Amino acid sequence: MRYDVFLSFRGEDTRYSITDHLYDRLLRAGLRTFRDNDAIDRGQELKPEIETAIIESRASVVVLSEKYAKSRWWSKWILDDVRRWKAALTEVANLTGLVLSGSETEFIAKVVHTVSCKLDLKHLSTPAHLTGMETRAEVISSWLKDEQSNTNILAICGMGGSGKTTMAQYIYNSHKQNFESNSFLEEIGKYYKQPCGPIGLQKQLLRDVLGERKIMISVASEGTRKIENALQMKRALIVLDDIDDPDELNTLLGTNLFPTECKIIITTRLLDIQAWFRSISLRCWVHKLKLLNDLESLELLSWHAFGSKTPMEGFKELAMQLSKYCAGNPLALKVLGSSLYVSDEDPWRRNNMTEIWRSMTNALISLKGDLHSKIQGVLQKSFDSLPLASHKELFLHIACFFVGEDEEDVISILEDDLHAKSGIVTLINRCLLTVSPGGELMMHQLLQDMGKKIVCEESKDPVRRSRVWHDDESYRLLKKGDGSDTIEGLALDMRKVDQGMRSEVLPLKTSAFKNMDKLKLLRLKYVKLTGSYKNFPELRWLCWHGCNLKTIPSGLFMSSLVAIDMSYGHMEKFEAPMVLNSLKILNLKQCGKLVSICKLSLLPKLETLILQSCSSLTHVCKTIGDLESLVLLDLSGCTKPWKALPSKKYVNQHGGGIPEQPLLLFLPPSLKSLYLANCNLDNNNHDRVVFHAQSLFNLSLRGNLFEYMPNNIDLKMLRLLNLYSCPNLKSLLCLPSTLEELCIDWCTSLERITFQSGRFSLREFGYKGCFKLSEIQGLFKLVPVAKIDEADLGHMQWIKAYQDHKVDLVGDDITKGRDRRIQMLYEYGIMSTYLQGIKDQSMTTYEYTSSSASLSFRVPLHQKKDKIQGLSVSCLYRSSGYKDTDWWILLAKVSNTTKGLTWIYNPVVYCKPSVDEDVVWLSYWPIGNILDVGDEVTIDIFWEKGMMIVSGCGGSLVYTDDDDEIKEEENCENTTIKGKEVIGGDLSEFEVTTGGYYLCRRDFFYSDTSYRLKLLFGDNVHYTDSLGWRKTRESGLSWVLKSYIDAYPKEIVLGVDFNSESEINKIEKAVSSVEGVEYVSTRKEIKRLIVVGHADPIAVATCVREFENMVDILSVNYGHYSESRSRKRLHNG
Repeated sequence: MRYDVFLSFRGEDTRYSITDHLYDRLLRAGLRTFRDNDAIDRGQELKPEIETAIIESRASVVVLSEKYAKSRWWSKWILDDVRRWKAALTEVANLTGLVLSGSETEFIAKVVHTVSCKLDLKHLSTPAHLTGMETRAEVISSWLKDEQSNTNILAICGMGGSGKTTMAQYIYNSHKQNFESNSFLEEIGKYYKQPCGPIGLQKQLLRDVLGERKIMISVASEGTRKIENALQMKRALIVLDDIDDPDELNTLLGTNLFPTECKIIITTRLLDIQAWFRSISLRCWVHKLKLLNDLESLELLSWHAFGSKTPMEGFKELAMQLSKYCAGNPLALKVLGSSLYVSDEDPWRRNNMTEIWRSMTNALISLKGDLHSKIQGVLQKSFDSLPLASHKELFLHIACFFVGEDEEDVISILEDDLHAKSGIVTLINRCLLTVSPGGELMMHQLLQDMGKKIVCEESKDPVRRSRVWHDDESYRLLKKGDGSDTIEGLALDMRKVDQGMRSEVLPLKTSAFKNMDKLKLLRLKYVKLTGSYKNFPELRWLCWHGCNLKTIPSGLFMSSLVAIDMSYGHMEKFEAPMVLNSLKILNLKQCGKLVSICKLSLLPKLETLILQSCSSLTHVCKTIGDLESLVLLDLSGCTKPWKALPSKKYVNQHGGGIPEQPLLLFLPPSLKSLYLANCNLDNNNHDRVVFHAQSLFNLSLRGNLFEYMPNNIDLKMLRLLNLYSCPNLKSLLCLPSTLEELCIDWCTSLERITFQSGRFSLREFGYKGCFKLSEIQGLFKLVPVAKIDEADLGHMQWIKAYQDHKVDLVGDDITKGRDRRIQMLYEYGIMSTYLQGIKDQSMTTYEYTSSSASLSFRVPLHQKKDKIQGLSVSCLYRSSGYKDTDWWILLAKVSNTTKGLTWIYNPVVYCKPSVDEDVVWLSYWPIGNILDVGDEVTIDIFWEKGMMIVSGCGGSLVYTDDDDEIKEEENCENTTIKGKEVIGGDLSEFEVTTGGYYLCRRDFFYSDTSYRLKLLFGDNVHYTDSLGWRKTRESGLSWVLKSYIDAYPKEIVLGVDFNSESEINKIEKAVSSVEGVEYVSTRKEIKRLIVVGHADPIAVATCVREFENMVDILSVNYGHYSESRSRKRLHNG
């Protein structure tokens, strides 16, 4: 098209007024506009030229004036077609146009904006296949629409090739029409560095925002001031792509606040961009772009490789391997997929397509192939931008040797040479590295390959490179005895060496290392060495799994060693040959033949000693008690650790002996973490061991056999206690008040837990598989009615007659595997129970009743000698025919509307009725102290829709005279949780922002949903209220929650009634987009949806319910917790 706009008008009426002004503004807005007096040369015939202009214009703007239809020239021109002219005028008259009735300037601006939007000249080109883009854009779209947000700037962060620019383009195209003006500046980092680059970018930004062609700027500071002024006048959407320096941002935006209606989006590879805004008035929200999940990756690869949404038949397995290698990086998927695309015009590639795919996939998976140059270039940009040479060296070390290793261990090993602590922060901020919740260093596979390729480019000969990690190359180098002073790190795993290269397994000679004077990092696995060990003067890290040595060679020069890891080896005796002032980490895990550890005094800086599963260990030298830096000791799996550790007969503080004197173990006072898991400890041997560790705050006794915790361990500073799977443990009494985290899962005999303070104060806690657990002091008490004295049941004494009746309790973990007789639940001062399938007059005889799920009444006058003790609340319900499930929800809301008080109680324990069977929920609320005559009280019952039918509710005031009051206080004492401690008392931990109180013992592994709280308390409830008691505790997740839950994916199993294959595909795609989901699998034959990842189970279920109402969360299985993870993180608190 030659023109954007054809401007039609009556010259006599408007040529030198509004038409002239409109024409000028259209040109300034960058719209190529035709009008007859400018565009037609003198002497040309008018009619053909105008006809051509009309045909070659994308849009027409008609300025209808009073005499528009009376033009002689136009009438003459269309004289041959009066009918068409009349029809055209009639059509124009019927159009809804813009009418000038006020300010001409504002009117013209509106016309130009309307035309620009209709033409969509600023629509950016985006990839044809935007897989996963829509769901990832939702949160950004919500932010753009929120004009009340006090954050004007959003930074989209991510690694190279993750789709930051594509996301910004997609958002820009989707929302630019909602703003007065908009601008998209691409590759700012590239253009800013060019001569006159800053001013050129400023001019472009001002042209876009102001709609003016000519922008005059002399110096950058002038341009910044003009931009600040422009942003005060315009409701603008601005995208600044590829920002990597704060100066670029300040030059283009300035530092002054601008209206909340303006929205700025930045794309960057830097995560710490928020630090740029700390000294200025602007605020930024950082949004880290999520990479594609497995299903999305396979789909995007298939579009580019096969031209379809799914792989060709016979290629699915290869495509899955390739997409897994790309690990969700859209650029890599696009480039590799396109490189494998075979067109019909290429018969040779078409015939050999399978072999081509297999060859490339094998090359990438084995890391023998070169990373595609386009992918390498994009990724290496982040590496090249690292500010210090030490940062680059650190990145290459991690890429080649330390992915998956503990962060703090790596810092200890590399700190002196490369300032690793600050360097790791820099790599994280530049999206080159992440740290898992468990504390391991993690790096995207493509970044690892990029780093390794950089090392390979140092030389074609591995001997001349700084790092050698490929097993075949390392083996060939050592076998030949080659080596050079350029090698700083070497790794060799004999199990992965090509079988053809080692026809016979012979020990390698240590002389192969003689020329490696700069060797600092050595990782060997199941390698046999022979010879002298004097050739390692600079070694910092020795990792030698499956070591064939029985003792440490006397000639091994170890003075620079920071970490020794000789796990799974044949070591029988460890004795340092010299003082090792640098050694901080000694790991001898699963050295099954290790008997003795001597001369620990030669390791004065030792911080971590791991002797896990050293089943033959019988002697640890006495000097272990003198190690002032030792913070972690792991003796897990050692069958008799108390015999191996140094000890003496314990004498009490009065100097007198004790019959059967226990052993006092020599442990250093610096010790913070002690692991004694699976050590066969029972009360026969455990009670005979005493140790004092004043700083101990992490103790693991998981998998042991004792029935109760001994009193001879100093636990005053304890924060974490792990008793996972102690099957004989019956009680935990007087736990220290410092304790924050307690793991008792699968303690199948545990019945009771109490605390020194008398109050529940744990931050993280769970009790899965504790089938006999009946009481947790300060939290709940669940006891069979048969075990409760009749007098303690108060006005519900009649229930005793049904004490042996069975109920089917579901919901909380404490309901699983326990006595099925009627139970009474005490918590928050409320006592409640369920009666299933029983017909009794006492169940339905209430002072106030309703056939619906709500009722209200006013507190009546009563005799002065009587005192209101509390309120009885009941609910009658039955199953709605919902399929078999353990996922039930029933809540009761009690309000004193006169006093503005509201409590919502969710017992988490529910009764599942059989078909056509009634269930009555009975509860007693001791709220008499806030009920006065005339107060209006309302009762409402809430339940999960579709699961049950509530057919009525009831309420009665419970009175007591003065004689009974004393007795009731005694009864309340027996419930462990006094009524006044919660109801009508201190409810700060359960208060929501709307002023009500949500009393719920929520699962410690996930919180309630904001959606449900909004239904209960209204739309004004804040999302942090879903955290419940957590929001009042210390901010941030503890290391246990990180390593036990987040670091290891959980498996969520849902029961779903699938209707069709198409529905399954929709559900899988939707669930894949849920935050934290890593893998989705469907088993249609047993109606199961299996989700693996770190997602909230409730969020997953909510997502599925968008397609299918019949959804149950059947189980949530957490990954195995490795206690060796994050040990240093724990030590640092």
